[in-house]
Amino acid sequence: MKTLKDVISLKFKTSESEGVIFHGEGQQGDYITLELKKAKLVLNLNLGINQLGSIYGHTSVMTGSLLDDHHWHSIIIERHGRNINLTLDRHMQHFRTNGEFDYLDLDYEITFGGMPFSGKPSSNSRKNFKGCMESINYNGNNITDLAKRKKLEPSNVGNLSFSCVEPHTVPVFFNATSYLELPGRPSQDLFSVSFLFRTWNPNGLLVFSNFADDLGNVEIDINEGKVSVHINVTQVKKNRIDISS
Repeated sequence: MKTLKDVISLKFKTSESEGVIFHGEGQQGDYITLELKKAKLVLNLNLGINQLGSIYGHTSVMTGSLLDDHHWHSIIIERHGRNINLTLDRHMQHFRTNGEFDYLDLDYEITFGGMPFSGKPSSNSRKNFKGCMESINYNGNNITDLAKRKKLEPSNVGNLSFSCVEPHTVPVFFNATSYLELPGRPSQDLFSVSFLFRTWNPNGLLVFSNFADDLGNVEIDINEGKVSVHINVTQVKKNRIDISS
């Protein structure tokens, strides 16, 4: 396909921070890749290079954050020549691609949810998308419906299920005055705790526990946007350990 205009739209939700959502490439150096990187949306686009390779056409745009929250997010990519509108959850970003070409020339297959292994270093370092997509539309074609009805030929629908599995984790919301108190574990030499959290607040107490027999305590908190761990041990000379990250 050689197109002057493209409209690509879809919705996705995932709990993964990395993954290729959409990819296509051609023999003339053209490519388009939409992916998640560090829970942000990144669009890489190149409308081709000249034979001397002196036209630098690579363009990369990043938008959004915290997109691994397992909520639905909508994406619309509208391209007319070198002019691009990238819309994420109704927030539109307009930019113009580098280089001097207007057509996107995709000779090879277009893939959703990952990219084929091409032997290039860029392909094997990228993760496939893990999560749910719906309403995939590529230049007027309802890809989701065509894939479900097996009307895409030739195509390789690998290990897809046409349903969206919800995660088993149950989130807990804390306001400024709420807390969760649990019974202790007496006669245990090991203290271990793990959890995921998300907040807009730069300060707050996450975990606190006193050790038995007045041996000290452990405290995990957020201080000015950094996570700090404080361990107080009463029976040793160096009785306080502070770790911040």
